[in-house]
Amino acid sequence: MPQPDHIMALPVPDPSTLDDDMMAYFDKCTEKLGFIPNVLRAYSSRQKKLRTFAQFYNELMLGESRLSKLEREMIAVVVSSANHCYYCLVAHGQAVRKLSGDPQLGEMLAANYRVAPLEPRQRAMLDFAWKLTKEPWSIGEEDREALRRVGLSNDEIFDVADVAGFYNMSNRVASAVDMIPNPEYHTLDR
Repeated sequence: MPQPDHIMALPVPDPSTLDDDMMAYFDKCTEKLGFIPNVLRAYSSRQKKLRTFAQFYNELMLGESRLSKLEREMIAVVVSSANHCYYCLVAHGQAVRKLSGDPQLGEMLAANYRVAPLEPRQRAMLDFAWKLTKEPWSIGEEDREALRRVGLSNDEIFDVADVAGFYNMSNRVASAVDMIPNPEYHTLDR
């Protein structure tokens, strides 16, 4: 049974109505990915927010960090699992498959990251991201110290928190507007 055939439950403008810079950004997505991610199409109804979202996403997920791109995507999947965010589980699960070369890892992280055979560093990061998502008020120095014990620097701890925080926000937006992932994500990197 196919997933629902919409981008989100709210109206989405025709991409041809976008400003030139956003049209160019969408063209670049199509060239690189073969499609425009529905999250960008959803944000296109508010172009200033689209620009801000794209800039922040690119800095957070592709910018300089001692967290690898794979580690950042793993955090995205685990946070999205805790929040039951269908859009992000599908989209970022695909990114984990691609970056890891492991078609099973993304699904393990989505269903129960604790079953995945992870390095201590990755396990500690995902434990922190899960707790920050499920019980943010309970995060304390002992949680940061657990990350330090597996070798994370203070900058890396900030980056783990920043990625987890971003996906908690974007999960809530995606769920609130019934955002549906592009169907292409389901078949990529399997």
